[in-house]
Amino acid sequence: MKSRPNIVLLMSDQLRVDHVGWSENARMETPHLDRLAEGSVFSRCLTTNPVCTPARCSLLTGRYTRQINMMRMSGDLSRDIPTYPQALQKAGYETAGIGKFHWLQSWPWDTPRGQGVNLVELKEQLKEYGWDHVWECSGKQLAVKNFCDYSQHLDNKGLLEDFRDHVLSRGNNHNEARAVEFTGEPWPFQEEDYPDIVTADRMVDWLEERNGSGTPFFLFGSFVSPHQPHDPPASYLEQVPYEEIDNFVTGENEKPLDEKTKKRMWKLRRSYKAMVKLVDDQVGRILDKLEEMGELDNTVILFIADHGEMLGDHERFQKSIHWHQSAQVPCAIRHPEHKSSQKFTTPVSLVDLTATILDIAGLDPQEALSRHWPAYQCIIPGQSLLPMIEGSVDRVREVAFCEYDISWSLLHSDRFSYVRYPTEDVDSTKELLFDLQADPDECHDLSDDPGMAETLDWHRRRLTHIQETHPPAQTSWAPYGIK
Repeated sequence: MKSRPNIVLLMSDQLRVDHVGWSENARMETPHLDRLAEGSVFSRCLTTNPVCTPARCSLLTGRYTRQINMMRMSGDLSRDIPTYPQALQKAGYETAGIGKFHWLQSWPWDTPRGQGVNLVELKEQLKEYGWDHVWECSGKQLAVKNFCDYSQHLDNKGLLEDFRDHVLSRGNNHNEARAVEFTGEPWPFQEEDYPDIVTADRMVDWLEERNGSGTPFFLFGSFVSPHQPHDPPASYLEQVPYEEIDNFVTGENEKPLDEKTKKRMWKLRRSYKAMVKLVDDQVGRILDKLEEMGELDNTVILFIADHGEMLGDHERFQKSIHWHQSAQVPCAIRHPEHKSSQKFTTPVSLVDLTATILDIAGLDPQEALSRHWPAYQCIIPGQSLLPMIEGSVDRVREVAFCEYDISWSLLHSDRFSYVRYPTEDVDSTKELLFDLQADPDECHDLSDDPGMAETLDWHRRRLTHIQETHPPAQTSWAPYGIK
């Protein structure tokens, strides 16, 4: 392998851990993604925030979402915060971002159709996050209001407004399984125009265009599936049988789903699997192209998702909740020099991928992502996973931290999941504690068990410590000139 390897980070949107083939409880086969498991799998990877924009901004900057003022899907990521692509550029890497970014959530939810952000016109500003090349597919639902490069592709074919009609006709988002409107019906257009296929086309094109340049490259390839609406191409839906498997997780004080809701969930679980199969095939295309170029063994490939998906468990749909189906993400790293099919079960964090990418490039993550001014720009929580991959350590962190809005905070340790909710009463705190070893589905809260008081306090103190030592980074806008 070259001294400065190429690096590819592939990302999926809203992908559950148990929907990749390398998972111990895999619900389907993903042969192309499983090639990445020839390297190292991190089975206890926790997102920093189980919502698209916060998680993606966290990954880009290597910081917790509280540090970058992105704790919910609202507002835009400040270009004042250093990013890992900027550091790679400075180190001589050619960088490309292709697919879904979602670092900008400028508009409120009642914004009219087509009146969101024109991402094509903002391409030069987007490049300031650290990209030499940008091609953005903002996501099916986001493209109803935004105009991105994928929107341009559809517009060139006279399909944009029909596409927007299609997305709107599928229904609105709901977090409660009983309220879900999506049907799981197939994609109504040509398969070649499906967003993830077009995105993979652009990745392959970019790899071909820069083939033989001799410059190390970094490719961020980000797919929009299996995020709703659930609309896989018919050829993929046909590959997945409809199954009525009643394995919905029901916790204490939760009601089992009614038959009508179960049937809808079974249809959506089928379409969800079909979209995962499609993403898996696109990953295979990227691996095949790297192999054809003779670069596969000169390239470190990382795979991650921004968050998971509930799919009817705990009466929930989508994400934004602390259950592991929402908060844990599939994570694997194929390093050409360390193909030993390692599986690590200690907690790691989404931001550890950021630090790992920089470490692979020979950069110190702390130095690469820090600014000496304004204040709090030098607190970088990400820990490189490279020492684990190389075998020098068996863990890089004691706990992993996740949060959403001001709704709840979460800590995963080796054995436990600890959740804390703010309450209106300043003298009381709502807490949950789950034993992930004895109760992997997090159905039985142990927070009131007197025998767990010490364990509860251990997690409480560590959560408080993280919150108190990771304040929002200060930013600036006046043209003083510090970069």
